[in-house]
Parts: sequence; structure tokens; C-alpha cells
Amino acid sequence: MKRLFRYLLCVSLALYGAGLQAQILPKPASQQQAEGQFTVGKTLGVKTNVKGVEKTRLIAAIENGLQTQVTNGAELLLNLDKKFGKPSLTADKAGAGDAVYEGYELVVTPKKVTITARTGQGLFYGLQSLFQLQQNGTVPATKIVDEPRFRYRGLMLDCSRHFFGKDFIIRQIHEMAKYKLNRLHLHLTDAAAWRLEMDQYPELTKQTAFRMENDWTKWWVNRDRRYVPEGTPGAFGGYLTKNDVREILAVAADHYITILPEIEMPGHSEEVMTVYPELACGWAPVNEGTVQGPMVPNRHSDFCVGNEKTFEFIENVLKEVVDLFPSEYIHIGGDEAGKWAWKTCPHCQAKAKELGIVARPDASVEDQLQSYFIQRVEKIVEKLGRKMIGWDEILEGGLAENATVMSWRGEAGGIKTVKSGHHAVMTPGSYLYIDSYQDAPQYQLEAIGGYLPLERVYSYNPIPDSLTVAEASLIDGVQANLWTEYVKTPEHCEAMIWPRLLAVAEVGWTPQELRGSYPEFKERALTEVAKLEANGLHPFKLKYEFGNRREYYEPVKHLALGKKVTYHVPYSSSYVAAGESTLTDGLCGGWSYGDGRWQGFINKGRVDVTIDLEQPTDVHEVYAMFMQMPGPDIYHPAFIQIETSLDGVNYQELYQLDYPASKEEPYNFKYFGWKGDKSVKARYIRYKANCGKIGGFQFTDEIIVK
Repeated sequence: MKRLFRYLLCVSLALYGAGLQAQILPKPASQQQAEGQFTVGKTLGVKTNVKGVEKTRLIAAIENGLQTQVTNGAELLLNLDKKFGKPSLTADKAGAGDAVYEGYELVVTPKKVTITARTGQGLFYGLQSLFQLQQNGTVPATKIVDEPRFRYRGLMLDCSRHFFGKDFIIRQIHEMAKYKLNRLHLHLTDAAAWRLEMDQYPELTKQTAFRMENDWTKWWVNRDRRYVPEGTPGAFGGYLTKNDVREILAVAADHYITILPEIEMPGHSEEVMTVYPELACGWAPVNEGTVQGPMVPNRHSDFCVGNEKTFEFIENVLKEVVDLFPSEYIHIGGDEAGKWAWKTCPHCQAKAKELGIVARPDASVEDQLQSYFIQRVEKIVEKLGRKMIGWDEILEGGLAENATVMSWRGEAGGIKTVKSGHHAVMTPGSYLYIDSYQDAPQYQLEAIGGYLPLERVYSYNPIPDSLTVAEASLIDGVQANLWTEYVKTPEHCEAMIWPRLLAVAEVGWTPQELRGSYPEFKERALTEVAKLEANGLHPFKLKYEFGNRREYYEPVKHLALGKKVTYHVPYSSSYVAAGESTLTDGLCGGWSYGDGRWQGFINKGRVDVTIDLEQPTDVHEVYAMFMQMPGPDIYHPAFIQIETSLDGVNYQELYQLDYPASKEEPYNFKYFGWKGDKSVKARYIRYKANCGKIGGFQFTDEIIVK
């Protein structure tokens, strides 16, 4: 009740402080309210010095956004002024020629509306603010001077694991543009499927873009992993034809959104190895490029780095990609390459010897081979007149000369990148991986796991405190990533994207100091969610948000609070939580195993700890909460044993449980422990939770003693 009161108070204060100012999302850099309002008539005159295709785009935007007929009057002025505004990137290594001008000035009086910008893109963004201000045919008088904080504000959509085609992509482009988002990164190839038509390699889509099982988790986890040829009755999947892509690009251009294509390499490439096995390690060159019979992925997921045919294939593919996509950058993936086959592949090891590569303290031979691979690919990309971007694994072994990095494994990769003088896009999983649950999992469609509510996304600041001003200028922006292993339908996909992408839009556009409180942002987001629904989309129903686990907000008091815990098996170095104080600090975890309160165990039998209560104590209950989350391989224990001792040497079994742990059990939370009919005297309590044959991680947040 107190939290609800504080929330309502914050909202009231935010609205009062804004002077009931008309709401815009993302919030402008500067907005001044004035007296009166402008009325949008049934016809609206437009005068502009914009010409050609750009004028056509802007006129179409006006007609769609204001739903009015455009005439030759002078009520709406669009002024293209080459001296207006500042670039959203002042200069980079290539010089000020790469500066991007997206700012605008919007002045609304009772008699006219004037938008001034240096570019058509700036005028377009001024129109988007105008459209948001419009209510019932009127626009409040105001003056807005606005520009983005970052040049890159985007969404990555994984089209490989589950296919999302042309119509779906275009629908998202229309909505993204309204919130001044300007990049759509399409993940087009992966082990699950190759989703882009290729003229030179048509078998990639003919043989690997379809499967009989639509559910990726069943297809992948059950290790069927068979593709079926295009045209197989009952098959699921699809791919983007080149005409599809051209249509998408045309719509994106009209909305000032750049489409960034990603072609995965050197890892995540089982689909390529299926069709062209000679490109994998352990295969001798063959004359025929395809595999006969059922399409079963090769056991290797990485390209053979010692095979010149690998680079011939990659160059041919990238030529077609570059001919199709006009984007400045081409994304080459680079993440999660296994590299294990390179260790024994004679071609890869011969290449290492030829290059004089030897293991270093900071990089293995295979890490350096990956660096060699990435640098060769960068030369191909640059020869084709483009720039290369990849996930932060491309840092391993040494970063290619002109590469840009997307930092997803936290911010460390981005920090390292800009400190070396390269550009980075921040996309850390803990803030921007929107494949996680955004509300109480029991009320949501399946997700990979974790918990990433709108508030968490909105709290992100892409500029780490450790950076200098010069280093911070190399942070190009932010991107939300939606991996679709667990996202099977367009409706589910839209619910994962919206409204969290609204928060990304404001993080990327609005100055940090002006973003304000989350309750104020949520009010604006609720308005936009209603608009998205009215436009036929399926956003998450924010107004019914349940929120984090109640236990997260309520510290628990018990007999072991603050007591010393001895770990007989260490916890995972990746999920330490609060270290050795975690299990007796009184703090319970939320919906996410990564929230800093859940401690992870994957070593040996899993949980095996002893709590010292410091003196003999009457104990009536001992229990711990465990999480079941099959997506990231987190399971309930298969065996529980609780023992007590008065001297720390001689122990008596208090409780034992064999639990039918199963990977099929859905996401849930469950207490495992003992409650006696009468108390026992104990100073030491040993709690064991064994995984049995099920494997995976175990996560617990507190061992409670009462």
C-alpha cells in the first residue's frame, strides 16, 4: 500500500512539474509551452523548400500522421536550413564528414506550424513530435528545440530461429519511426536457418530455411535439428527474397531507418556446413557443394579458418549483401564461435604456423586465429566499400583496424573498444536483451528466462562513468536485441518488443539529465501502448503489470540472518550474488537469476553449505527457495539432505528428499526443506541440494532457519 501511495505521488508531482505539458516520447531536449492552440483543418496547406523524393516522403508522412489533405496553403512550413542544428556525432576517425544531423525546431502558434531542420530526417522527426502533440484535431502552442543524444538507436530482430517476414518487419518500421528510432538490425543467418535469398548459393534457402518442427526449442533441444527442402508439405519457415528486401528497404528509407544486415561468421553456421560441408573443419574439398539425403547439420558450427574456400564463399555472399543493402555497416556476427575444431584441424593449425601464431598469456592460438579471420573479413567488407560491425567477441585476439563493436556481454567490451579508439554500440544483456520476461513469468508467454521489466530498460545510461569525454564520444548509441528461440508468433514478438522499445527510444534520444523519473515515463508509455493497440499491434499490457516477486521487496528475518556460511562446493564464478553472505543476508531474489540476489551453482553436486548459528539453538524449520527455468538450463534439485550438529563434527540427518526433477517442468519457484512437529537443538546446519542426473544450474537466494 505504501509503495502504491509513493508511486501515485511521484506521478502527481511529475505531472504538476510538467505544467500539464503535452507529452512526447522520446522526451525532447527542450520544450516550452505557450498560450493557445493550432487547429488542424480538413485541408492543411504546406510550404517547403524540400524537393524531390524527400519532399514526397514528408508529404506522405503529413497525410498519414495528421490524416488530412495537403493543399498549397502556408499553415505548415517545412524549412530546410543547411546552417541549422548540430550533428549527433561531431566527428569521428573518418572526419566530420560522417556527422549525422537529425535535430529540428518545432514552433506551434495558433496560426501556423513551422518545422526547421538541416536535413529531411530532422524535418521528419519534427513531424513525429507534431503528430504526438495532436489531440482531437488540435495542437497546443509550443516551441521545441530537439536533437538526439546518440546517432544509433535501434532494434535487433532475430529472423533465423523463428521466421518473421516482410509484412511483419514493415509494420515494425512504421511504429519505430514514430519514436525516432533509426536502425533495424536483421539477424538473417544462424544454425536455425539461412533467411536471405542468394543468387550464387540458392541451396542455402532451398535446403535450410524450413523444418518440420516450428518450435525451435523442441527442434534444437531434442537434437532433431533437421532441415527439409523448400516445398516440403507441412514445413515451417521461410526466407526473404531479394524483392522482399527491396520493398522493406524502400519503406525503411521513407521512414529514415537504416536496415543493418547480419550474416553470422565464423560460428553459428551449422546451416552453411550442412549445405557446403567442405567449408567446415575435418572435410576434404569436394566437387559437389550439397549434401544428399536428409539435411542434418554438420557437427561443426564454425567455418574452417585454414581453408581458402571459406573466404571465397564469404566474399561472394557479402558481394550480394552489399549489392542489396545500402547500409554503411555490414554485421558479421563473430559471437560464440566454438573454435574447438580449429585445435585439431590440420588446415587451421597450418595457417597458424604460417602466420607465426603462438599462444600468448592474453590470447590462445584459436583466439588469434579468430582475430585473423575477422581482419580478413574486414578487408573484404572494406573492399566492397562498407564498414564492419560485430559482437564483442571480435575483440578476442585483437580488434580489426576499423571495426565497430556491439557490446552485449555487459559493458566491458564497449569500454575496451572505445579506449582503443574504436566505435561501439551498447547493447548489454542485463538491460537490453528483450528476450527475457518483462513481468511475472506465470502470466507471460514463454521466454528464455531472466526478468527485464520496462523500468530496468529505462534505467540504462549507455555512457559508463569510467570514460573520458573523448572516449564517451565514441559510444554511437544503443540497441535492444530480441532473440527469438522462444518467440514463435508475430503477436508474441510484438509483445516482447513493445513497450520496452519505447524505453530504448528515450534512452537513445533524450539527454540523460532530462529523462526524469520512471513513473512519469510510464505514464507516457501507457499512452503510447494504447496507440499501438489501436494500430493493430499486440504490445505487452503494461497497465496490468504485476511487477517483481513480492519477496524481493520484503527482507526476511530468521535465525541464520547474518551468520557465517561455509561452502564445501564453490558457487559459480559467473553468479556470485553477494558472495559468502548471500544465503544469510535476508534478501530474496526476484524473477531473474541475474538480479544479484540469486546465487548460482554448477560445480560438482551443486549446493553444499554449512551455516554456523554461533550457539545451540532450537530449530523448527530449514528451507530454501529454488528456481526452475528450463530456457537457460536452470532446474530444481533432484535430492535434498539437511543435517544438524552441535559440535561441527558429528552430524545427524534431519531430512532427506528425492525429488523428480525434470527439464520438462515449467518455470516456477519452489521451497525445499524441513518443518518439524517439534524443534531440534542445533548450532550447525548443513544443507545439500544435489542435481542428480538432470545437470544444469541450480539457483537459490536464501537458506531460512526458524
